[in-house]
Amino acid sequence: MAAEAGCGAAVEGLLEVEPGAASLGVFVAYSTYAGPPVGALDPRALDGLVEEALEEARRRYTLETLRGDPVARAYRSFYWRIGVDPTKTRPSGEALARRALRGRFPRINPLVDAGNVASLLTLVPIGLYDLDRAAPPLRLTTTRGGEEFHPIGGRPERLRPGLPVLVDSRGLVMHLYPHRDSVHTSITGPTRAALAVAAGAPGVPRGRLAEALRLFEEALSRLGWGRCAPLVYAP
Repeated sequence: MAAEAGCGAAVEGLLEVEPGAASLGVFVAYSTYAGPPVGALDPRALDGLVEEALEEARRRYTLETLRGDPVARAYRSFYWRIGVDPTKTRPSGEALARRALRGRFPRINPLVDAGNVASLLTLVPIGLYDLDRAAPPLRLTTTRGGEEFHPIGGRPERLRPGLPVLVDSRGLVMHLYPHRDSVHTSITGPTRAALAVAAGAPGVPRGRLAEALRLFEEALSRLGWGRCAPLVYAP
């Protein structure tokens, strides 16, 4: 395991799922990871892994079989439940698989790319957050309405009531569950310690979340990063 910044922090109790979110069937698996600054990593270290993941996705799926995959269907059902149209906003794992079937894979930065490889192979969304930019403890809760959210690549917006969100101790909305992250806690060049959250929904096996983080960790090993603490489920 890595011995870089962030590895001394306790992970148990770092993230709590509150009753309102739990009533929607939300559950997560998470741990912390650390290594050299992301900006110092060589993105080419993942080139072979990305190609292998694209080939594996094309072996597993066609557009038709992807639509019928039980995990993909579970996330789509959850999107409908929280008022998000999954035909317009695809669950992230399914969106990655659809891109893979067209021979494409988004390259963002090495850490995010590692998470996307794991999401592509499991269809499980993985959120990544810079631990030095967040203020634990964190809560997975539901919005009261009016909370401000600053999404990556989008304009600030006010959230409607009843949405599952990940917030830190300052009330900063880090994540609109399970598909959009905040620019304020995103992974950037200076990032040396990160929280990875695999997002579950009703109908998704809990073990699938652990598999997603295992694949993420394997990808990280090519970058000189490692896990800091045991995997934790919540709730």
